[in-house]
Amino acid sequence: MTASLRRRALAEAVGSAALVTVVVGSGIQAAALSRDVGVQLLANSLATVFGLGVLIALLGPVSGAHFNPAVTLAAWFTDRRAGNGDGLTARDVTAYIPAQIGGAIVGAILADAMFGRPLVQWSTHDRSAGHLLLGEVVATAGLILLIAGLTRTAHTQAAPLAVASYIGAAYWFTSSTSFANPAVTIGRAFTNTFAGIAPASVAPFVAAQMLGAGLGLALAAAVFGSPTPVRATDTVLAHDTL
Repeated sequence: MTASLRRRALAEAVGSAALVTVVVGSGIQAAALSRDVGVQLLANSLATVFGLGVLIALLGPVSGAHFNPAVTLAAWFTDRRAGNGDGLTARDVTAYIPAQIGGAIVGAILADAMFGRPLVQWSTHDRSAGHLLLGEVVATAGLILLIAGLTRTAHTQAAPLAVASYIGAAYWFTSSTSFANPAVTIGRAFTNTFAGIAPASVAPFVAAQMLGAGLGLALAAAVFGSPTPVRATDTVLAHDTL
């Protein structure tokens, strides 16, 4: 990547904020317009698909458009195993993850502000049930497998459509409605709305997501093989579209 770390971290913060604004804002709007939970979830998922796809296409060339600590850590781990000297460094990771979490919190506050709600109101939506945690493991494993597969098969140009489509589908086929993102999970604790999650449920969700990320990497290695070493002169950077 040619952008400075400061610009890349800013892109991650802006993208994470925008993503959570889309998720929370569309949830508020859907709940205001319909009492049908199915319609609310449909509106929420469609807005997320379109918003995420646009954000990946827009900010991917700057930072890789991770917006997700699980994706960042998976990319860093993959780069280390592949011996990719041009990949993510530990310094990149320590800049990306706080930017993602901070951006996600700002996004939740912004969404509440736009709809005239209290700027910070802890969610009371308990999501601690075991079957929901299993849903997060599955959702995150699938996301990491998808991203790794796109990278290793040289189909990274499909990332905006493929990743957004997967998240939209996972809204419906997972019991947890597919948070699959520790930063988004933390941000959504700050809003007591349709998309919120109770603070007590955050740590178990994040643990399930990290377990899913590890499982996704293991599945990627089994299906696509171990990442091949990347030389400094190679033109493909494995983290560019994560």
